[in-house]
Amino acid sequence: MKEKSREIFGNKMPQKVYRKAVKSKKKFQKKFGDDSKVDYPVVLKENAHIGDALGVVDVLLPEQKEASKLEFDKEKGIIVGNIRMGFGHYRISMAIASAAKSMGYIPYWMDLNSYKQTTCTKVIGAQNDLYSLGSRLSGKSKLFNKLVWEPMNYEGFRKLSYNASDQKNAELMAPVYRNVPKEIPVVATHVWPAQAAIHAGMKYVVNAIPDNWPMALHLSEGSLHTVQTHYAYQGYRILNGMQGKDVLNPMPEKDLIYTGHYIDHELVSNIEADCEARIKRKQEKKPMRFLLTIGGAGAQREIFAAIIRYLLPAIREGRAALYVNVGDYRNVWEELLQEIPELKNAATEHFDDWENTKQFAEAALDGEVIGVHGFYHKNIFEAVYCTNLLMRSCDILVTKPSELAFYPVPKLFIKRVGGHEQWGAIHSAEIGDGTLECRDIPHTLQMLELFQSSDHLLTDMCEAIMENKKQGIYDGAYRVVELAMGLRKGGEGQ
Repeated sequence: MKEKSREIFGNKMPQKVYRKAVKSKKKFQKKFGDDSKVDYPVVLKENAHIGDALGVVDVLLPEQKEASKLEFDKEKGIIVGNIRMGFGHYRISMAIASAAKSMGYIPYWMDLNSYKQTTCTKVIGAQNDLYSLGSRLSGKSKLFNKLVWEPMNYEGFRKLSYNASDQKNAELMAPVYRNVPKEIPVVATHVWPAQAAIHAGMKYVVNAIPDNWPMALHLSEGSLHTVQTHYAYQGYRILNGMQGKDVLNPMPEKDLIYTGHYIDHELVSNIEADCEARIKRKQEKKPMRFLLTIGGAGAQREIFAAIIRYLLPAIREGRAALYVNVGDYRNVWEELLQEIPELKNAATEHFDDWENTKQFAEAALDGEVIGVHGFYHKNIFEAVYCTNLLMRSCDILVTKPSELAFYPVPKLFIKRVGGHEQWGAIHSAEIGDGTLECRDIPHTLQMLELFQSSDHLLTDMCEAIMENKKQGIYDGAYRVVELAMGLRKGGEGQ
């Protein structure tokens, strides 16, 4: 195999870049060990939380081989390779799993950040910790955000030199695939599972790129790269800006495909019904339902607190209703209660009761919703998928322009975390299913008022979403699965 840190799509790396990549790998080896000779046993278990909904089967690497009735289905199986780094990559993985199940395939879930005994997970965990720290600091310090965090997320991750180091580090992640059948297709929703799969000799790998801002961070040469937008396609095709102003050798056409947005089957198949219900609620002046998704870093808690304070009078008057999903971070909810004492009396808590959450989400589709409803789930699968369940019955999703920027629900975008995210909001605004990025609290509150006082904004977004569906814009997850399975059949899925 060609050494992927020396040359990236025909673009030779300077010797100093290669030496830095080698040094990075050696640093992690020294810190976490080298398990390249370890023969990790593989055990399959149905996922206890989203197995029924999405057909997910977990790929586990226990310390010792455990008895299991399940075996890899080499005909219908598809590996969904991911890492938990925030909620985004898990959510995209769920979309791929959902599409795979709807198409008659079996999604095998491989979270490379869950195998604690492996060098792979230790390397990913260390980098994840640094990213989380940076995210928190960016929310607390405007100077840090301006001088460090925005440039790193916007230009630092964009460089081919960054990809060269990642490729070297990914060599340490390959052992987790040792006992996974090499002919089962892999769809990776973060680049590291894709790079690791290629280094491990997996034969059919699709690298589902999440962002709309082309960055070398997301390159995994040897895999088929998919993108959600035409803008991203052009940027990746020419590796735009990934080595300063240099004109680079482009990615081969066969290595890059536009698919559309990666969205769950349950959401895509119900777009018309859900949008028509939103329009009807607006016409009948029912409480407008806002869904807030709050991550654990707490970088935007100030914004969410302002939103809640602003909406509480409308909630008391029956003009608005509110869902707040704090994921698996109960501390965030407790901090909101301390900051907004009146929230406690207004809120119904749906905490760590998955059956209750599912029942609420189902009843809300055609029932009445009033007041504030808070959601917390200790389990990561439930914490992430809760938003997906609530999304169908909400009117407006309030979120930073991350992976949720691509979802078929009217969206109000608050300030980004990292410069690359702004391009998700731009894309969403251009196709009509989301607002501009509101970069401060006053503009966020202005947009809230516009949604409530005007029928046009919500109705226009719903109509745009239904039109986008006709064009196949939200069919990306189906297309990714089709491509992955097609690779094994000689490319006929392309």
